[in-house]
Amino acid sequence: MFYAADQLQHPETLVVGLFQKSRLNGIAKELDDELNGHLTQLLKDGDVSAKRNRVSKVYPPLGTGMKRIYFIGLGREANYSFEDTKECFARVFQQIHQDKQQEVSVLFDTFVSSEVPAADAAHALSESCLLAVYEVQDYKHKSNEPDQELTSVWAVTDEDLREVQAGLNVGAAYGQGTNSARTLVNMPGNMLTATDLASYAAELAAKYDFECEILEKDEMEELGMGGLLAVNKGSTEPPKMIVLKYQGKENWEDVIGLVGKGITFDTGGYSIKPKTGIVGMKSDMGGAASVLGAMEIIGELRPEQNVLAVIPSTDNMISGDAMKPDDVIVSLSGKTIEILNTDAEGRLVLADGITYAKHHGASVLVDVATLTGGVVVALGTETTGAMTNHAAFYEQVADSAKECGEPIWQLPITEKDKKRVRNSQMADLNNSPGREGHAIMAGTFIGEFAENTPWVHLDIAGTATANKATCFGPSGATGVMARTLATLAERFTPQA
Repeated sequence: MFYAADQLQHPETLVVGLFQKSRLNGIAKELDDELNGHLTQLLKDGDVSAKRNRVSKVYPPLGTGMKRIYFIGLGREANYSFEDTKECFARVFQQIHQDKQQEVSVLFDTFVSSEVPAADAAHALSESCLLAVYEVQDYKHKSNEPDQELTSVWAVTDEDLREVQAGLNVGAAYGQGTNSARTLVNMPGNMLTATDLASYAAELAAKYDFECEILEKDEMEELGMGGLLAVNKGSTEPPKMIVLKYQGKENWEDVIGLVGKGITFDTGGYSIKPKTGIVGMKSDMGGAASVLGAMEIIGELRPEQNVLAVIPSTDNMISGDAMKPDDVIVSLSGKTIEILNTDAEGRLVLADGITYAKHHGASVLVDVATLTGGVVVALGTETTGAMTNHAAFYEQVADSAKECGEPIWQLPITEKDKKRVRNSQMADLNNSPGREGHAIMAGTFIGEFAENTPWVHLDIAGTATANKATCFGPSGATGVMARTLATLAERFTPQA
């Protein structure tokens, strides 16, 4: 879909970037000369704007072979960043998508600057294009009118074509992996059960030659996965423990363990959610989707790293067999847990997921989960909450998140927090010490199972979905953290 070229391809639709107080140059200047200064005149007349994110569509003279040109304002070049590049591309491609254009040529050099070199601009182009044109795959009755999808984007450039094409390929992998995560989260719970999620993971493994292991309920019982099994007790759907292994090194060492919460629907169990809070709980497998999206990106880009994905998956339902408050369960680690809140189920499955990741040789751990409403109260819907037991590893995760434009903010773990989750007359731990510091209590609980393994917890309850559309796509699932996890896999430096 994305191609680097040194001359115009299918030039009916062009995209040109404009910096404020800057002249046309390179291929754009050549095109302007062919049009007898028409582009320069449009700028002088104010028919197009170079203000940041301003999209202007103009129609060149007949006989030129071009039907429309989209100008996108880039603002001042001195203030232009990689994130700005992504947003500008997103805005112009969203307009192109709305106009149902299928083939586009981008005068790529007009988007390159001293701060945004060609490879980065190419990455921004393809990633932003895919995110911006994403549509929710709904189940409405469709008309017989054929879809008008964007089929090809040509980056027309004087830069090194191999370098630009490499950037386009990386950005496309990031965009597609994120969109795959979005689609999983948007799917209804009756159409994406734990079995369906396991089948999806197996297909991903077959495509990218990952090692795949899917544990069934009887195998979990034999191993003693009491956390996942307890959450599953109220369901008629069987649980799955999903494991994918990507080996990018000769030896299975320095393994990055990615653990994603895969609750395909969450009623809250006997600690049942209210009627308004239960709607949207199909998204409670957002952590699993992020991990699978990251694995898709990793499969495409093949970094020289070892990556392990572990997804404990079930729904959390109510029946005569369901777990109850006051129950005591035994986790895979052997630690016992007193159940005080059946709606605090995500941390129970993650406990077994993290322990199983350690059994498979994870050297470092990142868990991702739509875990608590408390993190939304604390940080809102733009920032993911983070907790850790290892400052140096956290910095690697934070740097990856910053590079991808997915902000995280660290919450503390204190000795008093640990005492609260260990405060039980009946078991080693309790799963819900109370409302105060709710997000911190959940992360602290999970940290009891990470133990001394470097670990970062990412609570995406506020960021996994968006209530309104942005230039990067419609309302609904965001696919947050898929790109961050993939970047971590590319940039990871083993801990001493």
